[in-house]
Amino acid sequence: MLTSLLARTSGALLCLTFFVVAMASSLVFGNIPVSLDMLIASCLDYDPGSLEHLVIRTERFSRTVTALIVGAGLAIAGVLMQTLTRNPLASPGILGVNAGAMFFVVVGATLFSLTSPSELVWAAFTGAATAAFLVYFLGQEAGRGISPVRTVLAGVAVTALFVSFAQGLLILNQNRFESILFWLAGSVSGRELATIVPLLPGFGLALLVALLLSRQLNLLGLDDEVIRGLGLRVGQIRLLVGLTVIVLAGTSVAMAGLIGFVGLIVPHMARGIFGTDHRWLLPMSAILGATLLLAADTVARMIIPPQEVPVGVMTALLGTPLFLYLARQVRQLS
Repeated sequence: MLTSLLARTSGALLCLTFFVVAMASSLVFGNIPVSLDMLIASCLDYDPGSLEHLVIRTERFSRTVTALIVGAGLAIAGVLMQTLTRNPLASPGILGVNAGAMFFVVVGATLFSLTSPSELVWAAFTGAATAAFLVYFLGQEAGRGISPVRTVLAGVAVTALFVSFAQGLLILNQNRFESILFWLAGSVSGRELATIVPLLPGFGLALLVALLLSRQLNLLGLDDEVIRGLGLRVGQIRLLVGLTVIVLAGTSVAMAGLIGFVGLIVPHMARGIFGTDHRWLLPMSAILGATLLLAADTVARMIIPPQEVPVGVMTALLGTPLFLYLARQVRQLS
C-alpha cells in the first residue's frame, strides 16, 4: 500500500498511463486494425472516404466512451456500496442492483417499446432502487442490523429472480430477443454517441456528489453514535450515497447491460494500492474501473475474431475467482 503523498502521486500517474494505453488500444485494435498514425489522423484530419477513419469515428470512439463511463461508474458504485454496508463483498452486480435495473430495462423495451438509453435509464433507475430495497430488507438480521452473509445471499437471490423474470419475458416476446440480448450478456458495442450524451449530466452529477462526500465516507466505518457526535447526519448521508449508487448503476446498465464484478474487483485493487482514504480511493477507482473495462473489451473482441465475446463474460472470468476468495475470507472472519 502506498502511504506517502509522493508515492500515491506516482501511483496515480502510473494508473493514468495505463488508462491512456487502454483507451488507445480500444481505438486501435479490432477486426479492422488501425495504426496510431491513422488514429491521430482521424482526429486531426477526418477523411469520410477512409474506412479506418469511418470505423474509428462511428463505432470505436462511442464504444470506448461507453466502456470508460460504465467502468468508472460501476467502480465508484462498488466503493460506495462497500462503504455503506461495511461489506467487502458488496457491489452492484453481487447485491442485485444491476439485475434489477436490467429487468426493468427489459420490461421497458419489450412492453413499452423503449429503445434509446435516455429512455431506458429511467426504467433502470426504478429497477436498481427496487432491487436495493429488497436486498436491504432481506439482509436485515433481528437485533443486529445488516448481516454481511445475509446481504450477499439476498443479493444472489434477487439477482436470480430478476434475471429469470427477464429471460421469461424475452421468451414470451421473441421479436425483441435479438435487440435485448446484449443487455443480458453485457456489451459496450452498438451504442451511438448521440444516445450517450443525454445521460452524461446526471452521470456527472452523481460522480461529483460521490467525490464531495469523500470526507463523510471516511467516517462511515465508525459507529453511528460516534458519527453523530461529530455533527454528521448519518441517515441523510446514507440516503444520498444510496441514491448516488442507484444513478451510477442504473445509468451503466442502461448503456451497457449486465456487466458484473467491476464494482467488486476495482475497489479492492484501489484500496490495496492507495489505502482507505476516499479522497484517493474514489477517483483512482474510477480510473482503474475505466481501464479494466477498456482492456476487457479490447481482449474480448480479439479472442475469436471476427466474432466478439461479450465483455460481461470477460469480467465474470476475472471476477469470479476474486469473489470466491473474498467470500472465504468473510466466512472465516464471521
